Amino acid sequence: MSTTTHAAEFVTLLKSLRAVRQFADKPLPPDAVRDIHEVIRWSGNASNRQAFQVLWVENRSTLRRLSELPGYAKHLAGAAAGAVIVSLLDSDELNAFDEGRISERIGLAALAHGIGSSIGMLTGDGRKEAARLLGLPAAHAVRTTVSLGYPAEGALRGGRRKPVEELVKTLA
Repeated sequence: MSTTTHAAEFVTLLKSLRAVRQFADKPLPPDAVRDIHEVIRWSGNASNRQAFQVLWVENRSTLRRLSELPGYAKHLAGAAAGAVIVSLLDSDELNAFDEGRISERIGLAALAHGIGSSIGMLTGDGRKEAARLLGLPAAHAVRTTVSLGYPAEGALRGGRRKPVEELVKTLA
């Protein structure tokens, strides 16, 4: 395979990532989970400190309870698994940066296996309540989640995008 062909396939994968918020009742295969975990391990992060931990949740009751917390993570309720990112840096800006990188990579690794995902965010009291629910020390809070599962029938929508010229401007 030529480099050009390989690049084209990779760019196609990147462009095909969509938020999936409705999932089929089907477990994730162990090899896909293992690959996602390895991608988490190799994800870039602030100063390469790896000052984070990802809690992998497959318990449906826990996923449902997390989905009910304040924020934008209701899709966890129907997911086969959820990745809850716990950031350990003292800087909220660096934590947000790391969480964004890790969550996007989780979604891409899942997509490579045909698994859908959606990034979620807990807000307000939901952040501390999630930490309590997950048995984390009191000093920890949770913001970013990723729901994962095979897309339910009709769950894949979207693809509407503005023209690239409206989004990307080249400065002279």
